Amino acid sequence: MTPVSQPRARDLGIPFDGEPGAQNAITDVAGLTVGHCTVTHGDTVRTGVTALFPLGHEARDGVPAAVFAFNGTGEMTGAHQISEYGGFFGPVLLTGTLGVGTTSQAYLRWVARQTTDDDLRFTRILPVVAETWDGNLHDAWGFALQPEHVWQALDTARSGPVAEGNVGGGNGMICHGFKGGVGTASRRFEQCGHQHTVGVLVQANHGLRDDLLLAGLPAGRWIQGGTPELPADRAAAPVALADGSIIVVVATDVPLHASQLARVAKRATVGVARTGGFGGTLSGEIFLAFSTAPAGRVTVGEEVAKDQQAPGAMHPGDALDPLFHATAWAVEEAIVNALVAADTMTGLHGLLIHRLPHAPVRSLMGRRARMLEPEEPAANAPRTEIQP
Repeated sequence: MTPVSQPRARDLGIPFDGEPGAQNAITDVAGLTVGHCTVTHGDTVRTGVTALFPLGHEARDGVPAAVFAFNGTGEMTGAHQISEYGGFFGPVLLTGTLGVGTTSQAYLRWVARQTTDDDLRFTRILPVVAETWDGNLHDAWGFALQPEHVWQALDTARSGPVAEGNVGGGNGMICHGFKGGVGTASRRFEQCGHQHTVGVLVQANHGLRDDLLLAGLPAGRWIQGGTPELPADRAAAPVALADGSIIVVVATDVPLHASQLARVAKRATVGVARTGGFGGTLSGEIFLAFSTAPAGRVTVGEEVAKDQQAPGAMHPGDALDPLFHATAWAVEEAIVNALVAADTMTGLHGLLIHRLPHAPVRSLMGRRARMLEPEEPAANAPRTEIQP
């Protein structure tokens, strides 16, 4: 895993609901690993790949899963199989829109090198690859992404801290008019008498500047300057920042059926809305949720009948509110972490996208804290009692 040194949203005083895990990252879900390959060359290449293994490199099993598309102008390959079968095998891969084909083929070649087991190979024939458009900062039609970049992301996937911002598949992304990219967060919570974790990873490339909310405040309207810039001689270059997309991956150790995970995936919408996302006409808000709990794992070939555990091991459907809350809160923080960690970037056509400026955010959070401080009553002020 790439060393993590970027600031995070909490470092700027931004408050969030819920209790984060040890890393405040999707890797707080035990066994889950993440790897990045960031591809940057010259003035025009700003792309990459992020790989996420639900159960690590060596796992044979798949995981129960569900997909929800809040607005579906985007792609997540393998989604039909997930909806029909209720699960998937192998990693989730995130990249730019025109890198989906390369990423998918490179992963299949990686599988071919990793194993000669025909049953295991067969479970991997429909990779899960999701995209957002990086073609404003990146020459997407130059097809710079190569198989070796995908292999690097796969081979370097690790547990522990997760690099955020301009990394992996998030390298060329723009979010709410500022530099976007990869972000992550987690929450710990109690459900059905047991402690559980939910972790989230986002590839954030969505939202309008004026809609950005931080801790419920209209930060996008309050922050001055920092709007995207093009050189004067490139003012007519084709740049479309009005719509974008976000991929949200939600992982939990709560034992759940695919139908329950579909309900969890929908709650990512709440987290996106808490930061001001609304699902633009041409945006792709596509959310994947899965469970790593042993009770629901999908096994390979003839092992299914004897190893699949009974539905009774799953949590009841009317007891999911703690997970719903935790998911929404983690999605909100993951998006803001992506914004805070990302660095200013100049890319294709000289387009300059600024990072979310940290000093004004700190100032805004300070004003928010003062506004919420309870007022001390005057020494001789009469007390007002509220009658029932």
